[in-house]
Amino acid sequence: MKAAIIVFPGTNRERDMALALHRATGRRPLMLWHAEAALPRGLDLAVLAGGFSYGDYLRCGAMAAHSPIMRAVREFAARGGHVLGVCNGFQILCEAGMLPGALLRNASLRFLSMDCHMRVERSDTAFTRRFPPGAVFRATMAHGDGNYFADTATLDRLEGEGLVALRYVTPAGEATPEANRNGAARNIAGIYSENLRVMGLMPHPENQVDPEIDGTDGLPLFQSLADSLVAA
Repeated sequence: MKAAIIVFPGTNRERDMALALHRATGRRPLMLWHAEAALPRGLDLAVLAGGFSYGDYLRCGAMAAHSPIMRAVREFAARGGHVLGVCNGFQILCEAGMLPGALLRNASLRFLSMDCHMRVERSDTAFTRRFPPGAVFRATMAHGDGNYFADTATLDRLEGEGLVALRYVTPAGEATPEANRNGAARNIAGIYSENLRVMGLMPHPENQVDPEIDGTDGLPLFQSLADSLVAA
């Protein structure tokens, strides 16, 4: 699997993401600066990692969405390429119009840095094949603007078309208000594009890929991509 991580000014999770992808695939991903105008040939996966692109000026991800490389990322996705956006990467995908909705300030108006649990809503996608149906896994939240919002019609469409990827839940798998620390609509932690090839999520699964450093709860996501894209 050939992967590239897009690096914007202010990105700070690219090396964590690179380690997660290397652990899952055995290959080191490329680091691609945002000023590039094209993606490498033969790419299987483009990743937008977490951080504070452009210092989160204007809205989180708004300036990065207009970086030169994003035209190539949109074209890559339109051709059926796979794209993963985590935290600030999710914000950029929404600002770029590649995923619906927006990420607003957390309901508490505070930056959240803590563990959370997410439930896998479907296990038949390139991002989730290694998870059992309904699996609950732990990941780390580290954001000030992770409150997913969309209008009712969009939320209903996401639900009806099976495009909700992950939901904030208790360790027992219940989608309660208490499990939803940032106030996201319908406890939504991550969503898919209509063709299931673009995924955005707020928590950081790349934090949990090493048994000696906080466990391996997030590793199946990266292994799923490796299985799916190598086979493809």
